Amino acid sequence: MSGSLWLKPPTTPPSLPVPPRPRGAAAAAGTGSGTAADPLDELAERLDAFVAAAVHPDEIAALLESDGMTDDHIRLTYGRNDSFALAEDLYARVARRHPEPPAKDPGGRGRAEGLGGCLLRGLVFALPGLAYVLAGPLLAGPQGRYGLPAGTVPLLAGAVTGWVWNQALSHRAHTWLGLGDRPAAARALLTGAPAGALAGTAVALAAARDGELPAAVFAAGQSLYLAAATALLVLGRERALLATLLPLLGALPALRWDLPDPLRVALPALSLTAACLVAARALRPGTARGAAGRGGPPLAASVPYGLFGLGSGVLVLYAGLGDALATGSGAVIALTLSMGPAEWLLHRFRGGSLARLRTLTTARAFRRAVTGTLVLCLGGYLTVLLGLLLAATLLWPDTPWPTPERLLTLLLLGTVLWLGLLLQAFGAVLGAAAVCLLSAAAQSLEPAAGTLAAGAAAAVLAVLTRALLVRPTAHRL
Repeated sequence: MSGSLWLKPPTTPPSLPVPPRPRGAAAAAGTGSGTAADPLDELAERLDAFVAAAVHPDEIAALLESDGMTDDHIRLTYGRNDSFALAEDLYARVARRHPEPPAKDPGGRGRAEGLGGCLLRGLVFALPGLAYVLAGPLLAGPQGRYGLPAGTVPLLAGAVTGWVWNQALSHRAHTWLGLGDRPAAARALLTGAPAGALAGTAVALAAARDGELPAAVFAAGQSLYLAAATALLVLGRERALLATLLPLLGALPALRWDLPDPLRVALPALSLTAACLVAARALRPGTARGAAGRGGPPLAASVPYGLFGLGSGVLVLYAGLGDALATGSGAVIALTLSMGPAEWLLHRFRGGSLARLRTLTTARAFRRAVTGTLVLCLGGYLTVLLGLLLAATLLWPDTPWPTPERLLTLLLLGTVLWLGLLLQAFGAVLGAAAVCLLSAAAQSLEPAAGTLAAGAAAAVLAVLTRALLVRPTAHRL
């Protein structure tokens, strides 16, 4: 279950909309030839566009401090005690004005393209699950462990390793893309993706026991696919990845009829080979001389994203395991398919918040509007998740109806994942990762506490999200 949302980096705030100038330029403006009777009038005129669009004086104070204005300079030049007092004066002097919204969605895509792209990724996330339908009868061993079917442990070990590695790798590659260096991003993927595939394979083989070699081999293929899919998703090649997954549609007859073993092996192998070849072609720019370029972002900056992948991945696995792997298949299918709508709703929240930032003139009104948008988007995601769960339960063979407790746990887990992804998109990944890891650890120590752990994690993330995202500065482009 690899996806762009799970591998997505945070949205970094672009530069403030003020013409660039050297540090200390503001000081020079205030101590010039004396043509301005009041230095504050000159400053207000120069910062007019930014001050007019601000919905809170704190935004202006942040700009002043970034310009190098110290409290001493502010007292000497403008007669105010500090940057906050000066910002309040500027905020009061300049009338509120907001620019017209851009022609395209503020999330970076046109509306139709954004929805279609997100739904496409949701489909890409879900189709690899058909490989398990094809290969499942071939992976059965003489005896399982921990109450799970035989072969489950190496499969899970390889999958979690892939989630962790590819989350961190995706963040680093996306950072290069954000710097405008696509060859360097391809180089990072070309180096990191094979290493992730080797790591997942090694962990799966180490976790395998007697009779679980077929499952370990399948886990190696799973790790290789995750590496190829990560590269294609980061580079925006979702349609190419979807084409490589089409052979897996041959699994649909296997839901009702038995298929020959050679066909069960050939279809996943064909899809895996196609994904690797397409990924290799997409990564060719990474082989060009100079693609490695400058040093780039620090490796440590990607670690929190790997930790978020670990915590969220373990939580999803617990949702799918239940008493046995088959009883939770509906939950896993629903969570996987829901990642596409989840991404689209993240864009909707971002776009709605930016629209409020342009049109509202007080911080209080902005807080109310953003809180309402947050509730609507989260409610929409949970509604979609519930609908997908019911559909998967009806259509997937041998999937029982969820009990009220498991249904509540799934909805709480959906809340944790969506809020965690939202915090990650706004750069607060460390908090989201810590909450997910603590919740996963609690379920590992006491599996019966799944509902309580998910509920506590959802509550903490809700508080963190509300505290961060009601601030206008969190949304400033």
